[in-house]
Amino acid sequence: QVQLVESGGGLVEPGGSLTLSCQVSGMTYPYYTIGWFRHTPGKDREGVASINTSDESTYYGDSVKGRFSISRDAAKDMVYLQMNSVKPEDTGVYYCATTIMYGDLRLSEYDSWGQGTQVTVSS
Repeated sequence: QVQLVESGGGLVEPGGSLTLSCQVSGMTYPYYTIGWFRHTPGKDREGVASINTSDESTYYGDSVKGRFSISRDAAKDMVYLQMNSVKPEDTGVYYCATTIMYGDLRLSEYDSWGQGTQVTVSS
């Protein structure tokens, strides 16, 4: 059973930076996709970024392009989300999730989820 544990959330000022981490364990498929999603009360869960382990290709949601960066350390089974130039609208609970499909950020394709980490952007 795949387990995902997010960490690194917290309070950050607008324009600041934050790095989220996701520890992946229990994955038995050699290739899969890891995605970061966020949820703000009153809004649908939104895809932020994803990375495919087969070719390291990445995909970003329009609202974070040019500001966020996803990467991974295969040896440690860790995935990171570097958040730069954050805005108040980046506030939310951030989740990492996996799918065995070669995918982007289609929510319905992801079937394993972490518990989430809260990110608050405020001065």
